[in-house]
Amino acid sequence: MSTAAPSATTSTSIQASEAEALRVFRIGLGVMIAFFVVAPFLVYPIFLMKTMCFAIYALAFNLLIGYVGLTSFGHAAFFGGAGYLTAHAAKVWGLPPELAILTGAATAAGLGLVVGALAIRRQGIYFAMVTLALAQMIYFFCLQAKFTGGEDGIQAVPRGTLFGLFDLRDTTTLYVVVLAIFLGCFLLVYRIIHSPFGQVLKAIRENEPRAVSLGYRVDQYKLLAFVLSTTLAGVAGGTKVLVFQLASLTDVHWTMSGEVVLIALLGGLGTVFGPVVGALVVITLETYLAQAGAWVTVIQGVIFVACVLVFRRGIVGEIAFRIKKPL
Repeated sequence: MSTAAPSATTSTSIQASEAEALRVFRIGLGVMIAFFVVAPFLVYPIFLMKTMCFAIYALAFNLLIGYVGLTSFGHAAFFGGAGYLTAHAAKVWGLPPELAILTGAATAAGLGLVVGALAIRRQGIYFAMVTLALAQMIYFFCLQAKFTGGEDGIQAVPRGTLFGLFDLRDTTTLYVVVLAIFLGCFLLVYRIIHSPFGQVLKAIRENEPRAVSLGYRVDQYKLLAFVLSTTLAGVAGGTKVLVFQLASLTDVHWTMSGEVVLIALLGGLGTVFGPVVGALVVITLETYLAQAGAWVTVIQGVIFVACVLVFRRGIVGEIAFRIKKPL
């Protein structure tokens, strides 16, 4: 009896903690949804759609670095590669938008499987360098391939009609669809990291040798996480192409891989809402400082350094640390 009481107390405490964490998440989710519902009446919708596309991209990257501990310097290959296939499928093959985006996502998943199978055997900086090298190969392929349009890219991509019902040429309709895709990806990532699979990923991040000693096939878990991350990055790239009706080399360039690292660090690694906040901050800076020309990069660098010094855990990470609640 004396040993059962503390066990029951501990179980109750854990349940209470989980219930509180869920309550905080629901509040945060409600605030985020309210923001994206109200914001189109105050801000240009294209800006918000771009933010949501990059938020999905950052969610994909954060799934890998924040919960598995793998740093990829080549995620632009999946983001931009999916964009090219989405654009080609919509413009040349005449596929509807839902199938075009799925084509891009499937392309990113296939690339992720190949790149992951080659890179996953390495760790740390070696893993990062392998992903960067393979991503550069994909960049030069996109530069030389005929179907990509070279430096001109694929322009005037038709948005089409979603499921034959919703005309995406209407900005309001397109915004609702992009918001639905964003929320779907956000909830999917939340479900992944709070599933038994996600718990194993966290165990691998914290202590990989111990995870191996417990019998987990670590390489298989890491490869699956990598493919999930690249697939989500592909969804982001394909959605962005339909928003801007353009697939270009910018999306497969190594700087796009660096941008998602910046977004994740600013928002907070290992947090659910961090990628969204980070994307909002970075895209806002790029949009409203565009008139500064080449100085945008310098200003971004200064702001990034300031945020790292003030918010060492990222914006959302620091808030979560102060309120002692997971975000």
